[in-house]
Amino acid sequence: MGQIVLTAKVSHVPTMLLSERPGRLQGKRQSSIDAHREIARRARALGADTIVVLDTHWMVNAGYHVNSNARFCGTYTSHEFPQFIQGLEYDYPGNPALGDLIAAKATEAGVHTLSHQVPTLDLEYGTLVPLRYMNPEGDLKVVSVAAYCTVHSFDSSRRLGAAIRAAVEASDAKVLLVASGSLSHKIWENELYEANNGTFTISREFNRQCDLRVLELWEKGEIAPFLRMLPDYAIHCS
Repeated sequence: MGQIVLTAKVSHVPTMLLSERPGRLQGKRQSSIDAHREIARRARALGADTIVVLDTHWMVNAGYHVNSNARFCGTYTSHEFPQFIQGLEYDYPGNPALGDLIAAKATEAGVHTLSHQVPTLDLEYGTLVPLRYMNPEGDLKVVSVAAYCTVHSFDSSRRLGAAIRAAVEASDAKVLLVASGSLSHKIWENELYEANNGTFTISREFNRQCDLRVLELWEKGEIAPFLRMLPDYAIHCS
């Protein structure tokens, strides 16, 4: 019987890569890099052999989608931030059986979900940035799930989540489940970005305060009030 051995909500900011290089951002994201490595260390200690990443940079408009390739290998340059992420080489094994099972369990639950084994279906940086630090040796298998869902309901996403758990438990996989993405996400206007140190600040105080409250609820385990505020949080904090 499979098991989700650890779950984590993590950042995938491109400046983590810039933090590795000489320049004004060198070392600025080291705490995030170290945290990603520590999450992976704990997961391996618990027997993890697969990372399932919910990727908020993989945008889909209809149905839910799982990238279940047997191998992920290529060189990535971000269309969004080509100045930040370019020529990023990667090579990871996949877990097609688990990806297929996630799609099957979700579809059984009434959530139309497709599993894809298409060599030209690349990974997005919401998956690649965490994997750079969590899976540098490529010893853990990878499944990537689209999580930028433009017209999907919260309830269908919840049922997809339940299907992921059911699929893992019906498999032989030991899974590190990673939710990859920011909290509030209203980007600074272009003309205000530099003046407000936009790399390290949140664009609205309202958003920052909401994020702090969300983190407080999570730390206290108060999931029910968080779920009640989630629809408004999603709208008002982008």
